[in-house]
Amino acid sequence: MVDAALQKPEAGACWIIMDSARFLELSITPKERSMQLNPYLIFNGQCEAAFKFYEERLGGKILVMLTHGSSPMAEQGLPEWRNKIMHARLTVGDAVLMGSDSPPDHHEEMKGFYVALNTEAPADAERIFHALAENGTVRMPLQETFWAARFGMLVDQFGVPWMINCE
Repeated sequence: MVDAALQKPEAGACWIIMDSARFLELSITPKERSMQLNPYLIFNGQCEAAFKFYEERLGGKILVMLTHGSSPMAEQGLPEWRNKIMHARLTVGDAVLMGSDSPPDHHEEMKGFYVALNTEAPADAERIFHALAENGTVRMPLQETFWAARFGMLVDQFGVPWMINCE
């Protein structure tokens, strides 16, 4: 039985009761309990080129670029897919962007979402917007709005829709 003097642990901590006289307090840091939402983009065979483009244009770092041919299941895959990307992971600051290639017969156009990128400086918004728009389609030119110093929408050359926002 738990001693009545023991109180409920504070947020971020939990108790493991060993018996009525002893307990062990474990600290759970917010990072261990946190959750992160990350866009996962599916490309039509252009994932590697897209991630190298984003790494250069956004100043990020590719942490993972796993091909089908380098996976433990490489022999079970199609030979023409050996160099296609099974999983990629790019970090830009604290943000993470992930992606992979899908076979052409399973690929669907990206729609119904935008990857939102927020900046603090209008100059950064301008630079990033124009870099991502290269060989893409501008849906809304980057401009001042009632909610932001700069806001614009585009679809890049790989078919990924972006919203650039600077508040």
